[in-house]
Amino acid sequence: MSYTLNTIDKKPYYAAGLAAFIIWGFIPFPLKALAAYPSGQILYFRVALSVVLLLLICLVFRKKQVKSTLASVKSSQPKDRRKFILYTFLGGALLTVNWLSFIYVINHINIQTGSFSYLLCPIITAVLGFLLLKEELRLNQWIAIALSAISCALIGSGEITSLLFSLLIALSYAFYLITQRILKDYDKIVLLTLQLLLSFAFIGPFYSYFSAGATTALGPDFYLNIGLLSAAFTVLPLFLNLFALKELTSGTIGILMYINPILNFIMAFLYFGEETTTLKVLAYLIIFISVIIYNLNLKGRKKRGDGLVIPPVGTTAVGK
Repeated sequence: MSYTLNTIDKKPYYAAGLAAFIIWGFIPFPLKALAAYPSGQILYFRVALSVVLLLLICLVFRKKQVKSTLASVKSSQPKDRRKFILYTFLGGALLTVNWLSFIYVINHINIQTGSFSYLLCPIITAVLGFLLLKEELRLNQWIAIALSAISCALIGSGEITSLLFSLLIALSYAFYLITQRILKDYDKIVLLTLQLLLSFAFIGPFYSYFSAGATTALGPDFYLNIGLLSAAFTVLPLFLNLFALKELTSGTIGILMYINPILNFIMAFLYFGEETTTLKVLAYLIIFISVIIYNLNLKGRKKRGDGLVIPPVGTTAVGK
């Protein structure tokens, strides 16, 4: 009886988690609507508006968490303070690279490449966790990693450019996740706000460079789609995921995370009319199988305790 009640109580959290990743799954729509503009220009305005929204949220609704984070940093040892500054800085830089590369790939290469990168990302993160954080991997996870390597080899043999961009997106995202695990004791919304402020500081001075070659004037349609991208596809799913993580484990959220690239693939073929080759289909099939193998026996996995899952496309899920 208690189990049934517990399951019923968690339904809103499952719904929020599902909604977050379904929303992220449809992000190619606002990005494609902005395809006439340079990727750097899209990045600049998306970061700027996201920073404004997050600052408002932090100052109005999360003052306690902001004060707590600042107090924690001030009272920490000099070594820990330097670590906080370093990995927050790296997080902002990695987010900038990830956002820019993903926007470019969706608008100038294809949606398949972007989707493939986010299927690779959790497995690449597992390898980095093993190498950098000494996290253990089970046999089935090593098998999944080997299958992912085969999938990459197939993509690379057919089109090296797509593979390199997929790896750039996946690696920047995976390294970002590693920095977040290292900073797991700090509030993730506050961290994201600081990182996006740093991201804006990185790209702000180069706006003229990012907007060079623009042939379309900024008009109402541009600002409408940027607003949609920042509010509906960044901040809204971010908070839905935050709500979900109050009760769901990071392993459960990790499984829901795959909804996003799967929806991307479906849209690429059925709505945007992208074409593929037999070799790519085989590679996609192998990576899907590797994802299933990697996530086998979830009940036997050790709970990480950081409650952290990073969703695609430069938006950051947060833990408790």
